[in-house]
Amino acid sequence: MAIVAVNARNQFRGKIKEIILGSVMSEVDVETPAGIVTSVITTRSVKELDLQVGTEVLAFVKSTEVSIAKL
Repeated sequence: MAIVAVNARNQFRGKIKEIILGSVMSEVDVETPAGIVTSVITTRSVKELDLQVGTEVLAFVKSTEVSIAKL
């Protein structure tokens, strides 16, 4: 599955391997066929998306950020 409404060429499907929760920002490690991709997103987003270890996601890689979309 690719999300076409987002302008990001580098989309990697994977599963969340680890989440390091912080008070405001959190690190989400996604295991993909290309290797581990790490995203730093708000802790609020982690909770609102109900992200957990093992959740299948898309990691969108742009030059300055990695975004996460729950599948």
